[in-house]
Amino acid sequence: MKLKRISIFLILFVSILTSSCYVSKRLPVATGYSAKYLCSGYFISHRDKDSIEKNDLNFSVIKFAHNKINEDEKSVTSNVLGMAKSKAIYIDGKGCILVKEKSEAEIRKINSLKISNHLIDKYDTIPWPNGNKVNIENTQNINKEKLDQAVEKAFDDTKFKKPRNTRAVVVVYENQIIAERYSSGFDKNMPMLGWSMSKSITNALVGILVKQGKLDIYKPVDINEWSKDNRKEITINNLLQMSSGLEWNEGYGSLTDVVKLLYKNGDFNKYTINKPLHVKPDSIWNYSTGTTNIITAIIRKTIGNDSKYSEFPYKELFTKIGMHSAVMEVDATGNFVGSSYVYATPRDWARFGLLYMNKGNWNGEQILPELWIKYSITPNKKSNGIYGAHFWLNKSRILPDVPEDMYACYGFQEQRVFIIPSKKLVVVRMGFCDSGDFDFNEFLSDIIKAIPSN
Repeated sequence: MKLKRISIFLILFVSILTSSCYVSKRLPVATGYSAKYLCSGYFISHRDKDSIEKNDLNFSVIKFAHNKINEDEKSVTSNVLGMAKSKAIYIDGKGCILVKEKSEAEIRKINSLKISNHLIDKYDTIPWPNGNKVNIENTQNINKEKLDQAVEKAFDDTKFKKPRNTRAVVVVYENQIIAERYSSGFDKNMPMLGWSMSKSITNALVGILVKQGKLDIYKPVDINEWSKDNRKEITINNLLQMSSGLEWNEGYGSLTDVVKLLYKNGDFNKYTINKPLHVKPDSIWNYSTGTTNIITAIIRKTIGNDSKYSEFPYKELFTKIGMHSAVMEVDATGNFVGSSYVYATPRDWARFGLLYMNKGNWNGEQILPELWIKYSITPNKKSNGIYGAHFWLNKSRILPDVPEDMYACYGFQEQRVFIIPSKKLVVVRMGFCDSGDFDFNEFLSDIIKAIPSN
């Protein structure tokens, strides 16, 4: 009997210990995700709280989070049964920031400089792509029936085991929008989260600094913490091509590096630069959200002025190509989260694709170096033809019915900007589904069938 009581006690003790470990390690991630996602969705996308909770936060432990929006201070707090409270605050021009490592007062002070992406006068009366006036009826030589069917299929979940939850599709051919559709609750004016499509925005920011003669991507980066070991050999090129050699786990299922970076830390650059070297730089390809945030910190150091740094993506990129909806969020230290947190309307994501389609030129202004796109889509020799410099490639024909020259911005939950130079196409798809649940090969090949063959 005594032995039985001891056994029961041990079982209870282990259960309590396990629960305590779960609460201390995993619940803060769940509430951090909930607070941050809801904050950005509410204050940037202007979506309804109930819709976000029902459609975007209704999974895993996150669905148990209790969320409260404070309209006066523009914040969201989340907890699970009163435990693991997380808070995200919205700051105009900076987006939503999780309160981690630094106090809320410190974060607000660091990010006190107001930045906005100024909209030009009469924007809706100026023809696309410089303005927002679109004439979809002007689609000569397009097989409208096939095109409509291809777009319609992207929103039709009745024939699939899992819902694909497409929220927006924009198709651009020869610089003009030829098809566009949104699901209920979403529209052309709503900024949507690109997740890792943001990495391609960071590629552009590096390209601009290269054009200005301020960065040499093949020169080892100047990071104090790396000066006394082999990490001092890492270049920006290594970081852009995801071949830094730094230890990193990009999985999304548990407490991996990317999860801890985004939801348990305030200084994303610091978390990543403290990673040890796993292998020699340029010896393997290892996709890493962390390395992109090292790049944005390098951009900050290169510019050398926080006011100019805050203005940089807006002044040198977004405003110039008409991405007036774009918001590039920051972490608690004021560094741009260039890996994951750019919001923009689907039309603005399409504009970004057009910049690359047109070899970095916009209205006659060469925004990116003339050879930057060629560099960006040159495969990392260790990636088997699937990755360049913060762009995904189709060199190995992962999408077998899509031209080999296609390259793309990829984002979590199947966000995409596809650029297909041989077909003069830019295609944007925004949505909310698991990896592999959307057939992009079929989607793109159907669209291609609707346009004239070269």
